[in-house]
Amino acid sequence: MIATKGYAVHNSKDKLAHWDFERRELGPKDVFIEIIFSGVCHSDIHQVRGEWGNSKYPMVPGHEIVGRITKVGTEVSKFQVGELAGIGCMVDSCRECNNCKGGHEQFCEKGQTVYTYNSVERDGITPTYGGYSNQIVCDEAFVVHVSEKLPLEGVAPLLCAGITTYSPLKRWKIGPGHKVAVLGLGGLGHMAVKFAVAFGAEVTVLSTSPSKEADARQLGTHKFCNTREISQVKELGNYFDFIVDTVSAPHDYDMYLKLLHTNGVMICVGIPPEPIQLTGFLLLGENRTITGSSIGGIEETQEMLDYCAEHNIVSDVEVININYINEAYERVMKSDVKYRFVIDVATL
Repeated sequence: MIATKGYAVHNSKDKLAHWDFERRELGPKDVFIEIIFSGVCHSDIHQVRGEWGNSKYPMVPGHEIVGRITKVGTEVSKFQVGELAGIGCMVDSCRECNNCKGGHEQFCEKGQTVYTYNSVERDGITPTYGGYSNQIVCDEAFVVHVSEKLPLEGVAPLLCAGITTYSPLKRWKIGPGHKVAVLGLGGLGHMAVKFAVAFGAEVTVLSTSPSKEADARQLGTHKFCNTREISQVKELGNYFDFIVDTVSAPHDYDMYLKLLHTNGVMICVGIPPEPIQLTGFLLLGENRTITGSSIGGIEETQEMLDYCAEHNIVSDVEVININYINEAYERVMKSDVKYRFVIDVATL
């Protein structure tokens, strides 16, 4: 076993603190990555605090991982020592079902998707621990190449926030001629804006915070709507082809559905913990659609990273020392970050 340093919690009320643990030995298909940066995702907070009801302790969070490969197994063919690499939300799956073979490992039909943390390996016993640590071992099939062109701290959140917004925009073929609204300008929202603008769509940010208009404009947004101003909202009735909803707090779905044009689509990438409520006739009346989207598969994640390298797209981040992580969590809950915290693992 490989001695590893990390930050962990041991129950839902615990604060993250230093914890020594062990990684598995390098297998023939594994790569060994010395972690450089690890992003802080809102889902880390949900799982650390047991808010989704499936938390396993002790827990080392983190699924936005970038680092450098320092060792490879004897049968590794896709990576070499010295290369930059990334790991996102998954580290394994059954690899045999139609979804896995089709590049949708996140939807493994056998239910064997192994998540980067708060999960167990396919042996059903070995727990997985995430990126708030100094090193990680992973099968090469679930590792992605990272370009040397981009600042690594800005690349780390692409492994979750990036692919979560890139994937539905690509699936719905959003591009020139489309009017797209992004609801919420946070970790997910600012990446949705960057991708939608890059794809050539007209982009509007919908936000309850008028102070975010300047940031939205700087990110390339064409329009901004303060949704607390009813007059501004009414002006956008039946206007959008797509709304990318990144908000994970309760909000008025009916109000936003009314902003969709005929055949418009509302894509939910942020989901509140409570059941969603909406008026069904708002869907029937204009043939609207409401849908959800999760992360992407490994192939699509690599595609996204390659696109970002080509178009110079990264997340806007605040780099922190790991001993600041508990304060960072509180600031995330207050939306006090532009727009993603990233841990400098060298401070571990």
